Amino acid sequence: MKRSLIHYLFALLLLFASCSQTPKENTGQTISLPVYEDVPYLQDHAIKYGIQKEGMALSKAFMDRNMVVQVASSHGILRTHDGRFLYPGTLVQDKTYRPITDKDLGGMTVYENQFVYVDDKAVLSNAWAGSLYLEHNLPEAFIVAAGDDFGFMVSDGNALQFLSQSKIPWQGLLEKDTVLDVLYAKPDNVFWVLGQQSVARFDSDTRELRTMVRGNGFTAFASYDDKLVIGTNSGYLTFDASTGKQVGTLNNKLPVTAITAVAAIDGHLWFGSTEGAFKQRKDGTFDYYYGKRWLPGNVVKHISQGTDGSVLILTDEGLGQLVFEKMTLFDKAQYYDRQVRNRHIRLGFNATLVDMEDGDFDSGRLSDSDNDGLWTSMYLAGEVFRYAVTGSEDALQNCKESMDAMERLFSINPVPGFPSRSFERSGYIDRLHNPERWQHSDDPEWDWKATTSSDEAIGHIFAYGVMAELMDNELKDRAITLIDTLMGHIVRNDMYLVDFDGKPTTWGKWHPEYVNARPEMVGDRKLNSSNIIGMLQTAYHFTQKEKYREKAFDLMDNHGYLENLMRPMDGISSAPENTDDWSKMLSQSWNHSDDEMYFLGYWGLYRYALNDTLKDKYREAIIDHWEIERPEKDGAWNIMTALTGIQDFDLDKAAWYLREHPMDMVAWDIKNSHRRDIEHITLNFREQTIKEVLPPDERPVQRHNANMFRLDKMGSDGTQEFSAGDIWLLPYWMGRYLGVISEPKG
Repeated sequence: MKRSLIHYLFALLLLFASCSQTPKENTGQTISLPVYEDVPYLQDHAIKYGIQKEGMALSKAFMDRNMVVQVASSHGILRTHDGRFLYPGTLVQDKTYRPITDKDLGGMTVYENQFVYVDDKAVLSNAWAGSLYLEHNLPEAFIVAAGDDFGFMVSDGNALQFLSQSKIPWQGLLEKDTVLDVLYAKPDNVFWVLGQQSVARFDSDTRELRTMVRGNGFTAFASYDDKLVIGTNSGYLTFDASTGKQVGTLNNKLPVTAITAVAAIDGHLWFGSTEGAFKQRKDGTFDYYYGKRWLPGNVVKHISQGTDGSVLILTDEGLGQLVFEKMTLFDKAQYYDRQVRNRHIRLGFNATLVDMEDGDFDSGRLSDSDNDGLWTSMYLAGEVFRYAVTGSEDALQNCKESMDAMERLFSINPVPGFPSRSFERSGYIDRLHNPERWQHSDDPEWDWKATTSSDEAIGHIFAYGVMAELMDNELKDRAITLIDTLMGHIVRNDMYLVDFDGKPTTWGKWHPEYVNARPEMVGDRKLNSSNIIGMLQTAYHFTQKEKYREKAFDLMDNHGYLENLMRPMDGISSAPENTDDWSKMLSQSWNHSDDEMYFLGYWGLYRYALNDTLKDKYREAIIDHWEIERPEKDGAWNIMTALTGIQDFDLDKAAWYLREHPMDMVAWDIKNSHRRDIEHITLNFREQTIKEVLPPDERPVQRHNANMFRLDKMGSDGTQEFSAGDIWLLPYWMGRYLGVISEPKG
């Protein structure tokens, strides 16, 4: 999402204008925390229109006062057909007025928000009762610019002609140059003419055409704030419009330096390039629009402002219409809720839509996943928070449906207390994800997925703990039963998840023999200790069975698990060469899936601490971890950290994450590594590639277990859509429940 600086400052001001006074813990204690006031902001999304014929050249796109969009092309005037957000339309020949269809129209513009055309004989329009008809003598004319009082400048790339209903026509040539474009500057009542090596100024009153700027390699230009901004293949130049003198040096710290279009819109400079479009913010940084999330093609031909406040970006492959809509985070949550329910529920699981063709949802299918239990746990917890905040019957029904799926993960396999990864109707094993992990159930109609991981276990306990605490209906008892079922299996099997073959799964291991075999700098030693203590505490809190409390203290007092989980995060690094191969594999680089497991586990670790002394220690460990994570600006981790009562948990960054997340959650190809406007840093253990993380709508759509500093993702262009259930709805509704995000305002 792209917003102006004024919107950002306003939101930031509101952020600190109030604080939450809601209970943050099961003890009923009240903690005052800052609150993000959920006022409307500008959320952007794209409507895309592709071309029907290959080889069709597009040149200009405009919208008139009736919000009709037309495009000048090598096949005549086109208009938009169909098209809405996530459902692309097409550019088709405009046949609405036959005489115009039959003309050889070379170019177009708008005047008083009405379409104006140039053909081989005249400048003409259907507006003003068709009375505008100004003849010229440039049969190859393709450039037309509208001035004041029905004055127009036309060109065929060589000669220039000024035509007017009230002034004598004029004709001339650029001095030893080719005309690329013409624009009108209203305050000065002059036309600016762009050449490949110059920019000239034409005064329609004095009939003077004067060269103001000389250079080379010019490609596009705009008049902006008494300046001329001229694009080149190496960046852009700025000149004083009154003197023609250059202001500053070549600006090449841009997303892309090969500029193909420039436009001044609502006080911002917009640039088209050979690799997408970008808008310059007031602070000099850029909002970057690349790939099919925003545009049908990446080679930009023209940029203009729509009369509805949108921005039209014409590319070699069609038109991208960027729409800026006022909404609150609550509005966005409602949209995402529909997205999840419409396209992402598989047997009650929170699932991904895959095998799509170029972003076409109707061509996709719901996929099983190794992490069905985890992604569903995160969605389920978010819906529990939603129910706790709103009392929504819809949220309650969503919880029941997902809880049915989570319970069946236990009952569909023959191992007592063991949660399957997933289940599916029989007959599809060879076509499912990781087919070697699937097993037949006792029911011939169903198969189940084995080898369950610690990722799923911590997700289960997180969701059930939230449900057991916040629900006051039969779901509370069902959640407590599953907590006891899963943790009973783990304790009974000596701190392992034991699969159908009687062996521990690869990752379901919390026994000291495994955990403490890892060197201190290997993250799994700290992670597994932190997770299992939180899981045991959750089980004790809700079942009051002493075996869980006793096991937690045994691990902390006799096996160093408290020391393990308290170890500072900045000590996590690669294992030394003389370590076992497994430990070296685990510590090749920072594991962002581990971060997800840590933070989901922090709910039970902190909230259900066995005593206040431990709670203070856990708080220290959580904040230490969060400090490491701060550069990622992850909304879920920042909001989860609010559990501790810390006043500064980067709530503004969490709100930024939620606002900036794209409405379009399709896995389009994304590329940022070429950008000149971002500061790259040396590759490091955390795999942080740049100094400042990019906004979510400029990077690949990804879950919280991914590297937020990932710059590129190619090869899956439009083949899948992620669910907002775990990615966005969890942090939003958790923030609402914790009172750090307000109800919608205005």
